Amino acid sequence: MSVAARQGRVNSLLAGLDVEALLVTNPVNCRYLSGFAASNAAFVAADCALYVTDSRYSTAVAEQCPELEVVLDRDAAAGAVHAAARMGVSRLGFESHVVTVADALRLEALARSVGVSLIACERVIEPLRETKDDDEIAHLTVACAVTERALARLIAEVHVGLTERWLAARLEFLMCDEGAEAAAFPSIVATGDSSAEPHHQPTDRVVGAGDLLKIDCGARVAGYHADMTRTFVVGRPAQAWQSEIHELVGRAAAAGRAAVAPGVALVDLDRVSRDVIASAGHALHFGHGLGHGIGLDIHEAPMIGPSATGTLAENMTVTVEPGIYLPGLGGVRIEDSLVVTSNGATPLTSTTRELLVLG
Repeated sequence: MSVAARQGRVNSLLAGLDVEALLVTNPVNCRYLSGFAASNAAFVAADCALYVTDSRYSTAVAEQCPELEVVLDRDAAAGAVHAAARMGVSRLGFESHVVTVADALRLEALARSVGVSLIACERVIEPLRETKDDDEIAHLTVACAVTERALARLIAEVHVGLTERWLAARLEFLMCDEGAEAAAFPSIVATGDSSAEPHHQPTDRVVGAGDLLKIDCGARVAGYHADMTRTFVVGRPAQAWQSEIHELVGRAAAAGRAAVAPGVALVDLDRVSRDVIASAGHALHFGHGLGHGIGLDIHEAPMIGPSATGTLAENMTVTVEPGIYLPGLGGVRIEDSLVVTSNGATPLTSTTRELLVLG
């Protein structure tokens, strides 16, 4: 799907929103509609689309997106309102879930002064981003491959005595060395009982013999985010309880991956994996949702959890990531990224899910 086609999908929704154009200020949504990334940007989606940014990006946007009509303004949102007025727009939608109250008041006053009414529109672009086009899936496939290559290099270096912080920094270097533009998010490296924290922030804690080592990581390629988690044991064979919860999480993850298909209710997908863990008496030790969408954001719709609404559709890209977290002992998570296909799903990550002994 071309950028023009994405813009066309938005334009087709405008009549139903009772607006003539839509002011997009979420930087990720601006990138989705334009193909260009900038820290200061606004996009006016209408019959004649406009991209507004400042002079810092004038050369790059002209080179990378020659088909875009570009307006330069230090205040991109204000520049977009002025541009919409010049286009003859009288009713301009705006992303009310993105704009702060202060900015909304400022933009409303500006819009009134140029004869434009601002209309609150919530989450117009995000549902369009849930299903990916071929280019997006290609970027995610590369991002996942980069992630896997970097993790393979890291685990060959793991040994007792390294710190969580060193491992996280080393992993992010390796991802860039393998072709990432950056890490998709700050890598989670958790050892020992810290692995019982689902989103542990790496510290100077040293990896000890017999520790679980949980690594949640992803590379970002062309703006698209990979996401994968594997759990290992370091220095000596796993203890019985470590093997037990790892095997249980592995079964829950396999059940979740097998259940991914078009038309499956998100809440039912969550239940498939959650029931495996709950039936073994660990319901209270799996507190987060089963997964989420990935794309230009690391966490985006659809969200997969016990209270989720909606269903999977072909070409959605999602994670399946059950876990068991035992406070004071340790935790296990196994996470894969997948693309929903016409008759099921294809994993984008395939690094072994066995409980490897490292170092």
